[in-house]
Amino acid sequence: MKKKLSTLPFKGTPEQEAKLMQVIAENKHDKSNLMVVMQKAQDIYGYLPIEVQNMIAEGMDVSLEKVYGVSTFYAQFSLAPKGKYNISVCLGTACYVKGAGDIFDRFSEKLGIGADECTPDGKFSLTACRCIGACGLAPVLTVNEEVYGRLTVDDVDDILAKYVD
Repeated sequence: MKKKLSTLPFKGTPEQEAKLMQVIAENKHDKSNLMVVMQKAQDIYGYLPIEVQNMIAEGMDVSLEKVYGVSTFYAQFSLAPKGKYNISVCLGTACYVKGAGDIFDRFSEKLGIGADECTPDGKFSLTACRCIGACGLAPVLTVNEEVYGRLTVDDVDDILAKYVD
């Protein structure tokens, strides 16, 4: 699945930038530490927007293409911000054949966002995953760390209602 770039404007703080610059300074002597720097950058910012990728590329003296290539190759990296509540719908085979695609589509419709996107208020993000290892509960999704199973599209409204502040 191709990762999308965020449609929300990047909002980094001077404190975050200082932390990232410190991480880069500690690792710039060894280009093999690129992934370590990227992981720490994602811990600092919550995702890897192009602005952060640029800082990493310049600080580590590697090409932006290299940083972008690593960030899009490994599933652990996100190019889009995650919402306060990250909804991850399993689209693995067992879940998909039991209707997970329709459930994903209903969340997308209700939230007004697509895969790997975040609502403008930063409250919800929506992702698709391949398997969370709960095939017996198919179809399954998680909201942050909470697991919901044996779902239908009719469950979407009730699930969203739990997260309305």
